Amino acid sequence: MTIIRVALDTPLDFCFDYRWCAEHPDAVPPLVGQLALVPFGRREVVGLIVAVNVDTEVPADKLKNVLAIRSQLPALSGQWIALCAFAADYYQRPLGEVAIPGLPRNLRALKTVALDRALKKLAKIEAVHDATPAAMPVLNLAQQEAADAIAGARGFAPHLLYGVTGSGKTEVYLQAAAQILARIDDAQILILVPEINLTPQLEGSIRARFPGIAVATLHSSLAEGERMTHWLAAHLGQARIVLGTRLAILASLPRLQLIVIDEEHDPSYKQQEGLRYSARDLAVWRAHQLGIAIVLGSATPSLESWQHAQTGRYRKLELRQRAVAAAVLPTVHLIDMERNKPVDGITPVLIAALKLRLQRGEQSLLFLNRRGYAPVLACDACGWISNCSRCTAFMVLHKPEHRLRCHHCSLELRIPRSCPTCGNVDLQPLGRGTQRVEEGLQAVFPEARITRIDADSTRKKGSAQAAFDTVHRGEVDILIGTQMVAKGHDFKNLTLVGILNPDTALFSQDYRASERLFAQLMQVAGRAGRAAQKAGGSASEVLIQTRYPQHPLYAAVLNHDYDHFATELLAERRQAHLPPYLYQALLRAEARELETAIDFLTQAASAVEHPGITINDPIPMTMTRVANVDRAQLLIECPSRPALQAFLKVWLAALRTIKTRAKWSLEVDPVDI
Repeated sequence: MTIIRVALDTPLDFCFDYRWCAEHPDAVPPLVGQLALVPFGRREVVGLIVAVNVDTEVPADKLKNVLAIRSQLPALSGQWIALCAFAADYYQRPLGEVAIPGLPRNLRALKTVALDRALKKLAKIEAVHDATPAAMPVLNLAQQEAADAIAGARGFAPHLLYGVTGSGKTEVYLQAAAQILARIDDAQILILVPEINLTPQLEGSIRARFPGIAVATLHSSLAEGERMTHWLAAHLGQARIVLGTRLAILASLPRLQLIVIDEEHDPSYKQQEGLRYSARDLAVWRAHQLGIAIVLGSATPSLESWQHAQTGRYRKLELRQRAVAAAVLPTVHLIDMERNKPVDGITPVLIAALKLRLQRGEQSLLFLNRRGYAPVLACDACGWISNCSRCTAFMVLHKPEHRLRCHHCSLELRIPRSCPTCGNVDLQPLGRGTQRVEEGLQAVFPEARITRIDADSTRKKGSAQAAFDTVHRGEVDILIGTQMVAKGHDFKNLTLVGILNPDTALFSQDYRASERLFAQLMQVAGRAGRAAQKAGGSASEVLIQTRYPQHPLYAAVLNHDYDHFATELLAERRQAHLPPYLYQALLRAEARELETAIDFLTQAASAVEHPGITINDPIPMTMTRVANVDRAQLLIECPSRPALQAFLKVWLAALRTIKTRAKWSLEVDPVDI
């Protein structure tokens, strides 16, 4: 009799033992890393075999039989299981909750129909071997040195590729990858991007550059069948280059030789539901585990990565100039809104700049990180405002759809004909979102081709890429967008960026707000002037509308001076005892009543002794109520990461003994507090 141990997707922090009985005497015994169909309670589920022929404490008459082994799929490697085990240990979750959700959903299905079909379809991602590779651009000296350093690294080699926007970081990735693929016959390369809408443009460049190499993509917008096929191609080593978002860090890549994290500073790399992992941090650990090179690229690196580069833990590679020799960084100007009063949210100076670009046939971008028509609808007569009945948030006015919509719980209501409180019919929108800016610009420039790109205008599959394609083809004069347009896109004819309403982030209670605002401003500013200036054309320019032009953050933006900004911010963090000089965990609790959540957190704070650990008072979250559920949090801090991890293991065991109606979860290294 063979006993196998199986990890299942359950909140229980242990694995389960089963009995395997061969139906045929020549049957191949199960292997660690294979998937098994097993009974669990009244259900049948798919789990991961993590041990074979183990000693078990389960009585023989209580052991259940394995129902089936997915033998048509090669076993997942021990290195992949070790990656999942590390993530489970560090983020304080059971192994099964990490490993099983990291697999394609069709692979976890009870029947193998989808798996068998996907194995037959693998030929669909085969490379086009008879295509002519796209020409490989000649790198400048700094780019060439960076690519050679990455490709020539041996063993674990973390690199921070710090390059100004437009400096050709992507080309460095591709040429370093080309060297590795040429040197190692079966090498695999993993390239991560922070957002799905950045994958099509990069995928096109990769396929054009490497027509003889199979490429797979992994992100949440893929249909389940397509995701299964691409995952299998990576797992079987058929796909030599894998491009994806954060979930791709948990892909099975048995021959991985290089990891690239593009825009490594982006908070999208942190999962905010379920297993709250950082794909960037797991990527660094995976590179260390495999003894390979990893590249973290950004024009505005995270302070954690910048500190590692300053202390020598990461090798810093710098690209100080734009890749196109005649392209220069845009000139940044601040528009003082106290002196240059805006009309419908846009100042006369910015209107004049837009008009000049229209006359010269050049493109402009207006950036406003607030979608919808207006943040709130209000009644001047009685003070009523469009609060969400289920959240501590306003319902956003979406005028084209004639709806009020909560961006937190997705509640939708028709726009009221009159004030629900006093009956006043003259309800007014307060503030501006991208829809209202679009409406105002169409009135000012009726002849202009104006396109808005945000989460509302790109809901349909493929609509975002179609919209970006129209911009690249030159069929758009003025682009209005949110953070979707702020990074990664190479608009050749765009010479003007206007930034609206950035000031709100200056007064956020989040200590990371200034870091994120600076990165956002530098990234969106970097969309301008990426090509050489045309004869008689406009010099690239960024205009920032602000009521606080003397703020030090804007001074750093004016000078494109990330180095000084990061140095000052790190000094502040050190003095205030904040990350990266301190390590944190956040215990969240939610319940129908806030008192229930606070009571649980109060008990949690005194559950165990905690010398050397700071446990702050429980407080309601900034967004206290979402979808009729009240939320509170408890922040834990420690100057030592090992000490914090040791405490959390003991603490979690104690928390599980507390009887409460609150639902709770723990996040290690929180990015939103």
